[in-house]
Amino acid sequence: MSDQDQQMDATNRFISLANELKDGGVPVHVISWSMLTAGAVYSTFSVAGNTGGLNPSGVDKVVDSFRDCMNQVQEARKAELSAAGAELENEQP
Repeated sequence: MSDQDQQMDATNRFISLANELKDGGVPVHVISWSMLTAGAVYSTFSVAGNTGGLNPSGVDKVVDSFRDCMNQVQEARKAELSAAGAELENEQP
């Protein structure tokens, strides 16, 4: 399985777990911030291991990567919404 396929599978598993937590009564904003915190902890681990931390330039690199990812997700969402709107406009009454 390619890295991209593994990333998509892991992403879908995280979203599934988030939905389970939501369905179990955990507020969405709590889940979102928890995922951000977990991402920060694991990003630090992936670069520095258990014995180190990121210096300010390392933090900036991670933040820039998150910003790029967020922008990609927003562009994809806009495209999905635009396509869905176009489909609705093309439907016959």
